[in-house]
Amino acid sequence: MLLSWWCGIHSSAAPARDLYQRLYRSLASPPEQLLFRTYCERYGGNDGTDVLALLPQVYLHYDPYTRAERRRQPGELKRGRMDFLLLLPSRARIVIEVDGKHHYADNSGMASPAKYAEMVAEDRRIRLNGYEVYRFGGAELGAPGAKAAVSSFFDRLLAIHTRDE
Repeated sequence: MLLSWWCGIHSSAAPARDLYQRLYRSLASPPEQLLFRTYCERYGGNDGTDVLALLPQVYLHYDPYTRAERRRQPGELKRGRMDFLLLLPSRARIVIEVDGKHHYADNSGMASPAKYAEMVAEDRRIRLNGYEVYRFGGAELGAPGAKAAVSSFFDRLLAIHTRDE
């Protein structure tokens, strides 16, 4: 699905590799890179190309469903950029966040209950707008077994969303 779109706008001898490299360059941290590489290894082959589209560094106002909703509910998208947006054929919209220290600490590096409260309030708002939100801690993705945990997460998520199709 995503690769077909890319081939329609980009001519290349190796379009899958070029798309992967372009998306990979947008990633902001090693934990995000691990999540993306694991996803691509699991679903990047022929068996996964029509199943999932994982888009890194996405601004939610580009999601066509969000744009339609925003016509009815104007206003700022307070936390518009997500680490990943996962689109499924069932039209499910899933946000995946990789949380580094900046998600819960102030500029001095101290834990900030106010910053954390702002983040979870935004999660609730995003969920009420039709998105599922899943979070990984950056430290979690740097731990032994992280790749297996991410792969298992995607397998379980896909099983849940394709159960009734």
